Amino acid sequence: MKAIVQNVYGSADTLHVRDVDRPTPAEDEVLVRVHAAGVGPDVLHVMTGLPVMVRPFFGLRRPRNPVRGWDGAGRVEAVGAKVTGFAPGDAVYGHLDGSFAEYALAKAEKIAPKPANVTFVQAAAVPVSAVTALQALHTKAGLRAGQRVLVIGASGGVGSFAVQLAVAHGAEVVGVCGGRAATFVRSLGAKTVLDYARQEITDTPHRYDVVVDAAGNRPLTVLRRALAPRGTLVRVGGEGGSRWFGDTGTQLRMALLTRFARHDLRGLLAVVRRADLVTLTSLIESGTITPVVDSTYPLAEAPAAVRHLERGHPRGKVVLTMAPDAAPP
Repeated sequence: MKAIVQNVYGSADTLHVRDVDRPTPAEDEVLVRVHAAGVGPDVLHVMTGLPVMVRPFFGLRRPRNPVRGWDGAGRVEAVGAKVTGFAPGDAVYGHLDGSFAEYALAKAEKIAPKPANVTFVQAAAVPVSAVTALQALHTKAGLRAGQRVLVIGASGGVGSFAVQLAVAHGAEVVGVCGGRAATFVRSLGAKTVLDYARQEITDTPHRYDVVVDAAGNRPLTVLRRALAPRGTLVRVGGEGGSRWFGDTGTQLRMALLTRFARHDLRGLLAVVRRADLVTLTSLIESGTITPVVDSTYPLAEAPAAVRHLERGHPRGKVVLTMAPDAAPP
């Protein structure tokens, strides 16, 4: 099969199309013929091997799994002996290990049936980004109707879902993004949009019950000043910080401050689970939320897709396509 392979940590220049063996599912795994794969910041972390402290998990000198990608959507090709609930031909989406390929493996508990009203390309934009937004707002922040929510990075993969999910839950949402994306973020349901190039989040008199920081480029002191007295901050993704330790220092300060301050300061590295995907499927099929695709690239142009993401400010998710996008079954 064709796959995007990386044998050393580095830039997008280390990604190459190669012929590799098609994987065989273990007894608790599903083999998926991939139709589309999402490209997100999680891919960048593994590609660069940064921060260095994560390398024991992914490979000390080089990526342990040379095929990149986590998000994916496609059709089941084969199932392991202990897998129930899935059969060859089923349309699925979720966390696929090495999704930048024509075939990828997935643990059965990390995939779910694809929403019937979206394409495989749209479905591939969902898993990591939407699950992160869902867990930030509901699991970590315990969002309630009527609360005021600030979403930083509102036009990106996580942010575009966070805005929609918060609005659907009855919150008043303020989005932070670049000026060119303001109309887009309003179309997602944000009541107000702040242009980060012209306004700081503390420039207005408003304070927020929940702040979801999907950008990771503001000091903790600024983020705290934007919170209401009993507000909750959720930082997602672990962006920023040093080459060696990333934002570990910020995470430790948050954990310490939470013990003594009125604010609830939380970090989040989301884990894709079938239960969350099923929740998202229901919301997508009801029209409550809609996956947003910024742009698509064929598999062979994965390096260009990653560079587009690195340049910043995609509106929604960047997606790779492995096969012609199929109509919903």
